[in-house]
Amino acid sequence: MKGNFMLINIFEGILIPFVGTMLGAACVFFMRKTLSKLLQRALAGFAAGIMVAASIWSLLIPAIKQSENRGTLSFVPAVVGFWFGILFLLALDHLIPHLHVGSDQAEGPKSKLGRTTMMVLAVTLHNIPEGMAVGVMYAGFLAENAQITATSALALSLGIAIQNFPEGAIISMPLRAEGESKRKAFLGGVLSGVVEPIGAVMTILAAQLVIPALPYLLSFAAGAMLYVVVEELIPEMSQGQHSNIGTLFFALGFSLMMILDVAQG
Repeated sequence: MKGNFMLINIFEGILIPFVGTMLGAACVFFMRKTLSKLLQRALAGFAAGIMVAASIWSLLIPAIKQSENRGTLSFVPAVVGFWFGILFLLALDHLIPHLHVGSDQAEGPKSKLGRTTMMVLAVTLHNIPEGMAVGVMYAGFLAENAQITATSALALSLGIAIQNFPEGAIISMPLRAEGESKRKAFLGGVLSGVVEPIGAVMTILAAQLVIPALPYLLSFAAGAMLYVVVEELIPEMSQGQHSNIGTLFFALGFSLMMILDVAQG
């Protein structure tokens, strides 16, 4: 009975961020064809704030606490995993052709893929570490790790779902502006989020095989998420004429995720 309840909790937690992406992508049916530059910057800042707070309270701090038996070297798994996460996203950035929203220059290897496909791939890359973060939290919960509870894992899922809502809109609306139908723009937004539950399940399966490596996996997810923040979201929230809107929404997202994590953890 307890096992079934845990599985239901995990299933719901894995799907919650994906639902956030779907709801955000659905904005294409109700909003005008394009998002204003100011709104895009606000949404990017909000997403960045949530991801930074989640990386610290949900991932890095638990990783360090789980390594306290190492004494003064308790930081080692967190630092090593963090750097592997950074390098993993850096490698994907160079191996997968993609185009960031608001940019005219594609990144990665030369490709004949269309603009809209590469825009979806850019957000898909962004979503991989988020799925991994949720997966590693629920892997810790399954392993009955003292530092990770069902409520702390759920807090991370809810936080990522909240930031996925504007993220879904950020991809579906520009796809619509590129000339795609509302249905195709919505589908593009949804597809960009499919990697999250897939990444979460794969991470859970991997973590169950290497439970002692959990601190490394937690910090790996944190490194990957922070790579996305610095490489993609911060430039997006700072584009164009100077404005403090991105900074203010970063602080709002950070505060919200911090409250969620501390209150639920």
